[in-house]
Amino acid sequence: MENPKSTTSEEPKPIGTDLDEFSKLRQCVLIVEDEPDTVFLLKQILLNAGFNVRSALSGEEAIEKVTSHHPDLVLLDLMMPGMNGWETFKTIRQVMDVPVIILSALAIKDDIVKALQLGVDDYITKPFYNAEVVARVKNVLRRTRAKNSNQQVMIPSISLVLDLKERTTKLQGQTIDLSPREYAIFSLLVTQAPSTVKYAEISQAVWGEDSADARKRTKFLVYLILKKLQAILPGVEIIRNITQIGYKINSVDS
Repeated sequence: MENPKSTTSEEPKPIGTDLDEFSKLRQCVLIVEDEPDTVFLLKQILLNAGFNVRSALSGEEAIEKVTSHHPDLVLLDLMMPGMNGWETFKTIRQVMDVPVIILSALAIKDDIVKALQLGVDDYITKPFYNAEVVARVKNVLRRTRAKNSNQQVMIPSISLVLDLKERTTKLQGQTIDLSPREYAIFSLLVTQAPSTVKYAEISQAVWGEDSADARKRTKFLVYLILKKLQAILPGVEIIRNITQIGYKINSVDS
């Protein structure tokens, strides 16, 4: 209910929307939850704890925001219409290795064990205590910082270094300026090299859907990435298109 006489110094943002102003000094939490009231409550809890906050009301929106905004942590509900939490988690991890905490009303032990076996970083059941959410978020972020203090993927044959912590790419010692979606595609291919990544997997990870239009956008971005790579290593086919299957990082012998 609205309270026109509220004396708080900062008016709450509309439910389900993101903050307009972010501090680069604060870490960002992405809330993925289809209940607007829960989203609003979690935003206030995390804002008061000193975090930047973004939100997504569906799994598809979550994939788009992970790709474009690179949050430091994701709070993920399991029971959502459309793409449920399990599918969303698997797709998020294909895009980037961001820590994920499940926040769900599912309190069955088998669900908690399943989530932990899949690689989620923590599991909080609803209803939750405000202080517990903040403590769990901070604890997971501390563990992640320690684990990722120097996380890099390298392909020595072409002197390619992908820094997963800083989200930077260097080829032959030169930094390649990739857009967020270009980085999402390229990092997906590099981290899964030498395997071929299927068209459908890339489309779902980067665009949140597998459609003809999504595949066309992916093809165009791969073209742009290749131009940037070939500006440094002309004539070297670093990304290979496997016809009717997908893309892969080409093995290059020195």
